[in-house]
Amino acid sequence: IILTGYGTIKGSVDAIKKGAFDYITKPMTSGELLVTVEKALKFKHLEEENLRLKRELRKKYRESHIIGTSEAMKRVYDIIDKVADTDCTVLITGASGTGKELIARAIHYDSHRKDKPLVTINCGAIPQELLESELFGHEKGAFTGAHKRRIGRFEMADGGTIFLDEVGEMSPALQVKLLRVLQEQAFERVGGTHTLRVDVRIIAATNKNLTVAIKNEKFREDLYYRLNVIPIKVPPLKQRKEDIPLLLTFSLNRFLKGKDRKAMPFSPEALEAMLEYDWPGNVRELENVLKRMLILCDNEVVRFSDLPEHIQYHSMTVRES
Repeated sequence: IILTGYGTIKGSVDAIKKGAFDYITKPMTSGELLVTVEKALKFKHLEEENLRLKRELRKKYRESHIIGTSEAMKRVYDIIDKVADTDCTVLITGASGTGKELIARAIHYDSHRKDKPLVTINCGAIPQELLESELFGHEKGAFTGAHKRRIGRFEMADGGTIFLDEVGEMSPALQVKLLRVLQEQAFERVGGTHTLRVDVRIIAATNKNLTVAIKNEKFREDLYYRLNVIPIKVPPLKQRKEDIPLLLTFSLNRFLKGKDRKAMPFSPEALEAMLEYDWPGNVRELENVLKRMLILCDNEVVRFSDLPEHIQYHSMTVRES
């Protein structure tokens, strides 16, 4: 707190920029000064508490890079805390780009299975005729091109966790086989007759509304209830915009790690535009925008004019309305 008898606007601005909490000109009473001191102490306490919480969150979820201190994300962290060290099946739902795989990683690395494999498979990225072999493996000669035995993802994950991303894309025939694994922890390789048993925790994720898929007879109701033992709904970025400044800082530092370049601060106008935008592509879209700006922006500060045109347009539309 700076107290002076020779106050100027420039002096006030310079003092605040350099870290002063307040800039007070004489005369003032001791009571007024005490009120200012109390405000400063309260502010300092809140700042330290915020830093402490951020350190704890970063430490706890360093394996997964989950970033966020909003109430919406704290609810997600609370569920992770309660479910991580159990063997319960978890179903993570949320829009694309919200970080569902990061949640799965956080659960695995905070569990007693953390020293065992975490095996990930995207059920929507592999043709359905090949997905069964990917999940359960196959025996030599099981089909054309099967020149040798192949171990499937469930065998690879024995003792650990398997993460079935985009499980809503799985065909009805495979859903039946997955249901059996959930019920009995047993399966056969494609073309095999020997039953294999595994100790695997299953975490599934989808951006689809599975209750709608059930009504449309595209997803089995019994499988849904087997997967949905512990539901975790990851909020979209537009529902936790207070996390955006923290995400910007974290992502910029991560992208620039090992490079001879410092992270660029955002001008107030640019940051306001980033906060106003709804981010339909969620965290993934935010990261892509940052990568683009790192390449194209030549300024020491990211200005409003450096932002992608669609974000500028959205901001101007919001302000005009």
